[in-house]
Amino acid sequence: MGRHAGQPTAGTRRAPAHQADKDHRSHPGPAQWPHQYVPRPGNLDPAIAARLKRSADGLVPAIAQQYDTGEVLMLGWMDDEALHRTLTTGRCTYWSRSRQEYWVKGDTSGHFQHVKSVALDCDADTVLVKVDQVGAACHTGTRTCFDDDVLLRAAD
Repeated sequence: MGRHAGQPTAGTRRAPAHQADKDHRSHPGPAQWPHQYVPRPGNLDPAIAARLKRSADGLVPAIAQQYDTGEVLMLGWMDDEALHRTLTTGRCTYWSRSRQEYWVKGDTSGHFQHVKSVALDCDADTVLVKVDQVGAACHTGTRTCFDDDVLLRAAD
């Protein structure tokens, strides 16, 4: 099943935050990826699938946002099957571009994203997933993936 297939069993050691859920780091462009994305047949509702505008690689960016504060947590990638799993399980599932496999946020780190709502933007080319984040959202161990490299901060 793969290492992201289910919950760790009792006594299983979890990877440190800096080693877990590494997929939402910066990645090279599609031409430099180790494998070409191959769309997988999905179970996504055909009406939703017909509306999605995917990248050339068959993916849509998925923004995870804390449902009650509006805090932007991270960006991941979803194909139709990952979106279907997210909608039906209540846990965020992403497509790992580097490992070429699905991963459920929190399965290795314990930093789960419990889905509260899912929406498409006005162009249907980005998914917004409002979640209740448990623990750090970023693989570095920070609350969000946008904590460390602020390019511009408004003056008070």
